[in-house]
Amino acid sequence: MPSPASDASIRPSGGDTPQEEPLQARMLNEFVYCPRLFYYEYVESVFEHNADTRRGAALHKRVDAGKGALPPATPGPETDDAPSADSPKEEKETPDVIHTRSVSLASDRLGVIAKMDLIEVRPPAPDDGTPGDLLAPLRVTPVDYKIGSPREGETGPEIWDADRMQLGLQCLILRDQGYACDEGIIYYRATKQRVPLLVTTELENWIHAQIAAARRCMTGPIPPPLADSPKCPRCSLVTICLPDETRLLREAPAHPDDEDAPAIQDAFPFDRDFAPPRPANSGAGPSALPAADPATARRLVAARDDERELYITTPGTSLGKKSELIQIREKGELVNEFRIKDLSHVAIFGSATISTALLNELAERDIAVSYFTAAGTLRAWTRGPSLKNVFTRIAQFRVADTPGVALRIARLFVQGKIRNQRTLLMRNHAMPPASTLGRLQHAISAAASAETIEELLGIEGAAALAYFQDFSGMIKTTGDDILDAIADGSLSGTGPASTAGDPLPAASGGGRRRNGRRDTPGQEFFRFDFTRRNRRPPRDAVNALLSLAYSILAKDCTSAAHAVGFDPYVGFYHQPRFGRPALALDLMEEFRPIVADSVVLTLINTRMIGPSDFVRAGDAVNLSPAGRKQFFNAYEQRMRSTITHPVFDYKVSYRRALELQARLLAKALTGEIAAYVPFTTR
Repeated sequence: MPSPASDASIRPSGGDTPQEEPLQARMLNEFVYCPRLFYYEYVESVFEHNADTRRGAALHKRVDAGKGALPPATPGPETDDAPSADSPKEEKETPDVIHTRSVSLASDRLGVIAKMDLIEVRPPAPDDGTPGDLLAPLRVTPVDYKIGSPREGETGPEIWDADRMQLGLQCLILRDQGYACDEGIIYYRATKQRVPLLVTTELENWIHAQIAAARRCMTGPIPPPLADSPKCPRCSLVTICLPDETRLLREAPAHPDDEDAPAIQDAFPFDRDFAPPRPANSGAGPSALPAADPATARRLVAARDDERELYITTPGTSLGKKSELIQIREKGELVNEFRIKDLSHVAIFGSATISTALLNELAERDIAVSYFTAAGTLRAWTRGPSLKNVFTRIAQFRVADTPGVALRIARLFVQGKIRNQRTLLMRNHAMPPASTLGRLQHAISAAASAETIEELLGIEGAAALAYFQDFSGMIKTTGDDILDAIADGSLSGTGPASTAGDPLPAASGGGRRRNGRRDTPGQEFFRFDFTRRNRRPPRDAVNALLSLAYSILAKDCTSAAHAVGFDPYVGFYHQPRFGRPALALDLMEEFRPIVADSVVLTLINTRMIGPSDFVRAGDAVNLSPAGRKQFFNAYEQRMRSTITHPVFDYKVSYRRALELQARLLAKALTGEIAAYVPFTTR
């Protein structure tokens, strides 16, 4: 299916009358196919391409190239039945048939507009040779192209109900425009068959019922997902709709600790019982289909995306566009090229520049560009106008402005974070202290019953203090090990000291002798020792890594919030503050230990990072360009690695999990599921 037109209507509010808005025939096709798909594409203006939609778009290229001209319904006496010089003559199968392509017509009676692939025009054939017959309406037959196959019926191939809706509408619109139209044809490309559809009173009544149901859907809540439907796996919006996940979590408690907690929809009731009428002779409706297995969800969500993140860290780099490529130049010389379609995000650090042409192209493709300081602080964000789903943000603002409801969600964010901190300690600490594990377990229980945001902040702070007091126990590489590795050349991933700042200072009096050699200046006091968390600026190597990891993770959470339709600056746990993406910080809480902290431990424990990968500027310690490259490699490797989802029991990448959590949060806010479920590992 081709992407929605840019003028797709948005659900009106206040005094607007939705019945006055012309519905697109193609969107009514989607409504009959799946009311939920119609709601996403028409009401929320959400669309994603997949292989099927791209094939459909390619099929329509020739059709859409038509002039869209159509002879008048009733020829005048001076023209008789002969087409004028301006009439389309793109193809002729018989001398009396005119083919015209890409014709857009509307019906005020139906309140529908349609773009017709092909119309076969036949002049009226006189029965007795009288001139009056020549003034009869032109006989037309709309032909709609589909990439698939027809449905196999008892008497032969049949038209699918969704296609019947779209083609039937075209016939009725042509009638309302004064043409004689008794049938339409669907051309199924997969089988190269022309399947006719006769216009009957029964068909017209059914079409009217579907139009009325679609208009009710426009002004109501989102329809429920189909139950175990074979339509879902090939749907382009399956990663947004999450049909099985939504059904699984609809009545589930947020967490065993919160079984008695009321769901969000108890505070903000939403009507979720919308059920559009089914087409005649189409079999059982969604409610009659077997329910999804309550223990698992089908593998409908791809484990990871194929797109990549692009990080620009070299000062003075310029980014431009050439055809379908993004070009990277340093001092005017081309150093690299990437296909734009392979990118999901561009992150620029420091004083790099980007051309307006490239920015426009990235915005058109909804590829975000984030701008960081040289030290890694997120400063700005550029993306296309993708925040179309106003209803998600209305629900977000409503909940954020209701302290009691916002607190329920905030508790879950904090519980998820502390659970993952405890799990990381148990997995990676040489001897995890029982006292620390006990304090974290107590904090999890306390967070579940916190009565105010301030109390929850105190619980989270105490848990973080306990966690970071034993963080050093997860660091397996000592400073002496690093120095030995540098001396014998076995440390990979290190390079010359960055010219962006001074090397880490050596002890006064030069280096010390170890095993008959003197340590080089600039390495004496460098250790991956960690005693406490510090920031703004980070004053040691471990904190420098943690700060950068949290900054990049915040960028990814901001991107996930944007993708779902949230305002990333309005949170539930983190309170609004000028310039702070509060919701992104909320979403990243449960991912801090399992993504950011894990990346830091991997960099240190696998010796991907060494002393020459850091620079000091005053009291601040930062990564050198070579060190950042190693960091981004490790971070992206982590984000693309897969993990079994703790609830749905299928594998997803961490980046996919971020967006999945954001979508589950949106569904919880709008009442589609009972409660938000934090992402925790075992």
